[in-house]
Amino acid sequence: MAKKQQQPEKESKQLIESFAEFAKTKNIESSLMIKLLEDVFRAMIRKKYDDDDSNFDVIINTEGGELEMRQNLGVIADDTQSFDVHKQIKFTDAKKIDKDCEIGEEVSLDLHLEDFGRRAILMARQTLIQRAKDVEKLSIYQKYKDREGDLVTVLIDQVVGKDAKMEVYCKDEDLHDLVLQKGHHIPRDKFRKGDNIRAVIDKVELINGTPRICLSRTSPVFLKRLFETEIPEVIDGIIVIKNVVREPGERAKIAVETFDNRIDPVGACVGTKGSRIQSIVKELNNENIDVINYTENLELYISRALSPAKITSITIEDKSRASVYMKPDQVSWAIGRSGYNIRLAGKLVGMEIDVFRDDQELDEEEEDVDLTEFSDEIESWVIEELHKVGLDTAKRVIEFGKDLLLKRTDLEEGQIDDILELLKKEFE
Repeated sequence: MAKKQQQPEKESKQLIESFAEFAKTKNIESSLMIKLLEDVFRAMIRKKYDDDDSNFDVIINTEGGELEMRQNLGVIADDTQSFDVHKQIKFTDAKKIDKDCEIGEEVSLDLHLEDFGRRAILMARQTLIQRAKDVEKLSIYQKYKDREGDLVTVLIDQVVGKDAKMEVYCKDEDLHDLVLQKGHHIPRDKFRKGDNIRAVIDKVELINGTPRICLSRTSPVFLKRLFETEIPEVIDGIIVIKNVVREPGERAKIAVETFDNRIDPVGACVGTKGSRIQSIVKELNNENIDVINYTENLELYISRALSPAKITSITIEDKSRASVYMKPDQVSWAIGRSGYNIRLAGKLVGMEIDVFRDDQELDEEEEDVDLTEFSDEIESWVIEELHKVGLDTAKRVIEFGKDLLLKRTDLEEGQIDDILELLKKEFE
């Protein structure tokens, strides 16, 4: 083998040291840094030597800024007529490199970065920087992809837009970019540059090689993580969160249970006069939070989910639907403002809940007419829509009125006018 030539290479030392320093600022590990350097130098070799680097050695020491590149050539007889100049060398020429070499052995020819030309060196420098940035982006993506659903505290860097169109750009402790997406902030949230906010990592995407880390404050997971952070028994695993549903900024329901009979899970979460849950409510801009004792008794679970309404009876029609009967003065409690209570109760138990007034409680209801009696004139889906907000009789729909029907159902104004006119005729 040839003796190594000890020619200093100022250009290669400067390139390697500058890249090593840059890579460290990107938190790239030493082994990966060396791999990137080797890949780039081997690409230079392939470009110069007919796309073949199989007989080349590349050795890098990032600490000392040292680079060794060697071309290994097989020694052949001087009278050989046809040979590969990139892989073989005649005996006379080989002796100039290593005087002790013999035919059939290999000699190593040292290469220097300057041999590749100024343009190739500049290209290598640019390629290294770009590769380091790509590695950093992939590293950030993988780091946060594994943390989807985690609670984070970030620093607000910029607020763009207002209300529903607002996006909040943030920085983590390593100055990585995150964004609180449009529609994922709680109504009445106020953001200012320089403030810290809490949110959950909602989703992590890789778009054209660039990670996009999306945050959310409206996700049910956000509320769950707050409980796991603020309530000691939840932190310790004594209380388990079974399900969480939300109408962000308005109302939320969270079902909890414990296997320790000495503990009241609801009381432990709420605290005396709401002392424990107060910080969570404040974080959510005074969102009303109903903490419910989970049970596998479905009727009891539905009854608890519809709290504060008091239920007379429940009929489970199938796995996806339940009919709930209650006194007339309880219907509005069951439905809640803007229908939030009944909607969240249905999501919590995983069923469609239809609310009906208990006609046995009212003598005056004898003259009323069930909506199903109008099935020939009112489409079934419309009747179903009215049932969803607890309207099961003609008089109840009339009393409910046009404004509330517009607000709490998906019916159009013209449809509501036609329905009210039809039902009023029934009592004329």
